Amino acid sequence: MPSVSDWKIPASAQPKPQDYGYDLDQALSSIVALRTIVPPDAFTAETLGTERAGHGVLIRGNGLVLTIGYLITEAETIWITLNDGRSVPGHVIGYDQETGFGLVQALAKLDVPVLKIGESAATSVGERVVVGGAGGRARSVAARIVAKQEFAGYWEYVLDEAIFTAPSHPNWGGTGLIGPAGELLGIGSLQLQHVVDKGSPQNINMIVPIDLLKPILDDLMKTGRRSGPPRPWLGLYATEVEHRLVVVGLADRGPAKKADIRQGDIVLSVAGKEVRDLAGLFRGIWAQGQAGIDVPLTLYRDGETMDVRVKSSERNRFLKGPSLH
Repeated sequence: MPSVSDWKIPASAQPKPQDYGYDLDQALSSIVALRTIVPPDAFTAETLGTERAGHGVLIRGNGLVLTIGYLITEAETIWITLNDGRSVPGHVIGYDQETGFGLVQALAKLDVPVLKIGESAATSVGERVVVGGAGGRARSVAARIVAKQEFAGYWEYVLDEAIFTAPSHPNWGGTGLIGPAGELLGIGSLQLQHVVDKGSPQNINMIVPIDLLKPILDDLMKTGRRSGPPRPWLGLYATEVEHRLVVVGLADRGPAKKADIRQGDIVLSVAGKEVRDLAGLFRGIWAQGQAGIDVPLTLYRDGETMDVRVKSSERNRFLKGPSLH
């Protein structure tokens, strides 16, 4: 992912104040830059790196910043940079595995406006939005919502209805999706390629809808996690290849690797129920119970079908917890 300090959005793609019915510059001033440092021995260091950069959105006047969780997972150092160039330290408050949201608390007064939380369910495909990055208009994109649909990620992640926007923001992590009334509708998570009407691929952003934050915000602020039992996690990375679910990777020391699941295995069913797509696979795993449950899988490997039972775990147990310096 590119650094938040070495790029600008082309002028033609930047939002223009006259196109919106709210104070665009004030809304964008609520978006801050985040820079994090993660220990080399952290569980996510190999896949996500030890230095991460992205954005966050101030959602409370006490310095509470909402971002995408992978930027802050296992971070030991966090710096928050405002649009005027000031930088203050931050501290990880919580990270929700199910939605991907992360919370950071600024450890100094920010003196910037709060971006009010909107209702992502009320948005429509085709609606004009801004994908806002730290640095104001020069690092933000005038976009539209191009889809609202299910999204499944290979890392055991499913959203029932993600928001997709285009054109794509080139530094998407933690960007704020700003709606027609200047409200926060979601947080940027990914850049994907999408083909429209058999044309050339188009880059789009996947946005985590803000409505998913509302039921868990108080829990994240109080305990750093959502309430209730955690989902079972296998540490199994899969993808869909020609209508088959193929294992393409395994988390080091994870449950699937311990159960001798191998790269190239094809997953046929979970607990005897056939699975045909990523969302079905992960929902089938979660339906078995809470973390720690044995998950029965049927695999196809080297011309043979086999049954395995994977002792699931809780992903957070593999992660370094935040420490306040």
